[in-house]
Amino acid sequence: MNKFKSLILAGAVLVSSFAASAQTIERRLIEPEKTVFAPHWFMQAQGGGAFTVGEASFGDLISPAAALNIGYRFSPVFSLRAGASGWRAKGAAHYNSANHLYKFDYVQANVDAMLSLTNLFCGWNPTRTLDFYAFVGVGANDRFHNDEALAIAKQGYPFSYLWDGHKWAFAGRGGLGVNIRLSDIVALNVEANANGLTDHFNSKHGKDSNIDWQFNGLIGLTIKFGKGYKTIPAVYEEIIIEPEPEPAPAPAPAPAPAPAPKVEPMTQNVFFLIDSSVIRESEQVKIDKLVEYLKAHPKARVEITGYADKETGYPAYNMALSKRRSAAVAKALEAAGIAADRITTDAKGDTVQPFPGIEKNRVAICVAEDK
Repeated sequence: MNKFKSLILAGAVLVSSFAASAQTIERRLIEPEKTVFAPHWFMQAQGGGAFTVGEASFGDLISPAAALNIGYRFSPVFSLRAGASGWRAKGAAHYNSANHLYKFDYVQANVDAMLSLTNLFCGWNPTRTLDFYAFVGVGANDRFHNDEALAIAKQGYPFSYLWDGHKWAFAGRGGLGVNIRLSDIVALNVEANANGLTDHFNSKHGKDSNIDWQFNGLIGLTIKFGKGYKTIPAVYEEIIIEPEPEPAPAPAPAPAPAPAPKVEPMTQNVFFLIDSSVIRESEQVKIDKLVEYLKAHPKARVEITGYADKETGYPAYNMALSKRRSAAVAKALEAAGIAADRITTDAKGDTVQPFPGIEKNRVAICVAEDK
């Protein structure tokens, strides 16, 4: 008896294995791999030279300069940064047929709005070598250690705006720069900027302007806290293709009429690409099945509910996107001959996520039922 049971069990396993092997699994690409921008913090450390416009040759008025900034990049194009710059400035007093140079120290706190010119005009590319940018900003400047100008004044030179101690003033600034990519994290930074300061900055009245201009040429490093982008892997769908069934045997004579069986409802999930309400060719077969069901059951109605994934966009936009998705399916059904009064649409935006993950929530769920 046990031997007979073992033979039956072995036969069942063999039949099951044969049926499984007869199936074909097709792996279909739904969404390709994508690289998207990721907001991130960054730091810039810079050093170089400064030049304050004055009554001496360019070389005589060159002085050291440095800057340290912390910023946040909100998008491929727009950033904000805050930091401190400064070190030393120089001026010249011409009297007794000679230029008398003097120096003083300063520090300036800055806030700048930055615009990536490269990404604005050429599109975002995380591995591009050169990223040119422009910026405008404001600063608060504190200057001090004006001892050399004070000493020249004691010798008889009439400074227009001689100051002592600490002097504060606001500044307007702007400039251009470029980040030269060395890796995902580090870039070589070169920047030139101009600062418009009070005419009192170098203790002298300007001849051609009521603003003292100071220019900086800086070089340093830009360090990102994070790569600045993320990769979304490709999404595939596995479809099981059943083998064609064997021809059914000739039916036996029909028994006496029985009550019509209840028609089972049909559910079709029509998936969309990110930020899209266009029905793809690969999803059209689901529309065709719905049309076939509704034509076969004239009393059946279909309810279409659109969704959007909550990891992309924002709630108001996602609600509108989910409405467009359900409307797109409804329009396709009407175009195939289904009356509009048999179709109901709804939208949930990203308030409900019917499936785990991200991509499968970009969907319109269609439930057709013969009521």
